[in-house]
Order: sequence, then C-alpha cells, then structure tokens
Amino acid sequence: MLEDLLRQYYFVGGMLEAVLNWITNEDIHAVRKIQQQIIDSYTNDISKHAGKEAERIRMVWNSIPAQLAKENKKFIYGAVKKGGRAKEFEIAIQWLVDAGLVYKLHRCKKPEMPLKFYEDFDVFKLYLLDVGLLGALSGASPAQMLVNNDVFIEYKGAFTENYVFQEIKSLLPYMSIYYFAKEKSTQEVDFLVQTSQRVIPIEVKAEINVKSKSLRQFVTIDHADKNLKGLRCSMLPYKDQGWMENIPLYCIQGFLSQQP
Repeated sequence: MLEDLLRQYYFVGGMLEAVLNWITNEDIHAVRKIQQQIIDSYTNDISKHAGKEAERIRMVWNSIPAQLAKENKKFIYGAVKKGGRAKEFEIAIQWLVDAGLVYKLHRCKKPEMPLKFYEDFDVFKLYLLDVGLLGALSGASPAQMLVNNDVFIEYKGAFTENYVFQEIKSLLPYMSIYYFAKEKSTQEVDFLVQTSQRVIPIEVKAEINVKSKSLRQFVTIDHADKNLKGLRCSMLPYKDQGWMENIPLYCIQGFLSQQP
C-alpha cells in the first residue's frame, strides 16, 4: 500500500490543485492538465519578467529532466546548449533559484561539520521544486507511472532522487544538505545531511536490487576515522547493517526528523 501511495505521489506531486483533484476525482488526465497549466504559467512569467535572460532561463528549465536522467547528475552546461559555459547561464540559473522553481545543491568536499566550510560553489545539481511537475515537464506517461514499475526502474534516478531531495529540504532549516563527489572518480554520495550532532551520508536507490559500493567505501574506508554511519533509501524494508541503515523510501522524512 505504501509503495502504491509513493508511486501516486511521484505522479501527482504536492501542488495543491493537483493534489485536490487527485484525492477528489483520481483523474490522471485532469491532474496532468493542471500540472501543464502550472508549467505554462511559470513559462509565461519567465517571458514577462526575465527580460533578455528569458530564453536562457527557458533553456535551463527545459534541460532539467535530461540533467537528472544522467547517471552523474552534476549540472552540465553543455547539456543546455552545445558548447555552453557557466558565464552564459549562471544568471539564468540564479533567476530560477530566486523564483523558487529550482533548488541548487552544491557539492561538499569533506563530510565534516560544519559542511558549509567545505562547500564547492562551482559544482552543483539542480532539482525541480516538485516531483509531479518533473513528470509533466519530462512528458512521462501517467499510466506508466501509476500502473507499471517504470517509475522505479526506467525513470528511477530522476524521480527518486528529486523526491528524496524534496523530503530532506522540507526539514530545513534544521538540516544542511549537500552532496559528495570524489575528484577524478565515479564515486558519489547522493546527499550529505548535517543534523545538530552528526553528518549522515545518504544513498538513494529506486529498487530492491541495491548495491552500495560508493557508500560503503565512503563510510568504511575513505572516512573511517570520522565514525560515520550511512543511510540508504530504497524499496527494501528497514535493516541495520552496522555501518549503514536501510530504510524504505517512504520513511525518509520521518526517519531524519528523529535524528539528533
């Protein structure tokens, strides 16, 4: 039941009109129409208020589904426009951040408190404000998301990571949130969360077939001296493996809200 509700949330998201329509009518077409109207409204606002930056802002906005679909979700300017550079799109990105349409998650170079001391402003990911709008913006089929397991398989990286980010973000200002990626390596930890007493490395998995090679190396080898305990969010039930706890995806907010 909880997995089904999570699947529904991936599709509906949290925009109030979309939620109201879903709980009242459960009409997938009406919900998607509402989501598209919201996106169209945002696009119109960009045209009205962004002046000469409007086209670049739309390019960044429309690139987000493709950015999140990559295995490495680091924001790539070249994915917005061939040969794109930071100086060309940094104002556009900041406009979207200031408007509350996207969230910018910076890399952290060390898992030490306070994480802000080790923030890397040049490397970041962008997440959409709402996972339901991500589905509409990417054109994901409502039927596939609600009926099949595609949302946990084919679309796993984009929707699952955006969802987990939203859940953690809603706990702020109580927690600081970053991510970790090792220089010249494929090693990456999806999120680093700082509570009042500790840093929690978090790995996000969309399915029950899970491997935590990067997280294990991060916790037990690379930073063994810091006494970290990892957290993996997946479709598996709760399990404490000593160096890491696994929790179901639908429990992420409740779990973190109880951490000291």
